[in-house]
Amino acid sequence: MALYITDDCINCDVCEPECPNGAISQGDEIYLIDSKLCTECVGHYDAPQCVEVCPVDCIPKDPNFVETVEELEKKYHRIK
Repeated sequence: MALYITDDCINCDVCEPECPNGAISQGDEIYLIDSKLCTECVGHYDAPQCVEVCPVDCIPKDPNFVETVEELEKKYHRIK
């Protein structure tokens, strides 16, 4: 399952450099996560690094992009 950033984002800039897949970018008002690149850090870390560093807890799982760990691993191998 990809992650997404809610409107609670305070644009603190800590999540973007933590993403090993380059899935996070600055949007018009808040940061955005590209679901095609988000693997929840599968293949890199044990936990999503953006979630770990977010000071306002605004990065939940995106119910619109449900993926299993196996699917996230395949995506990781495809984009690395």
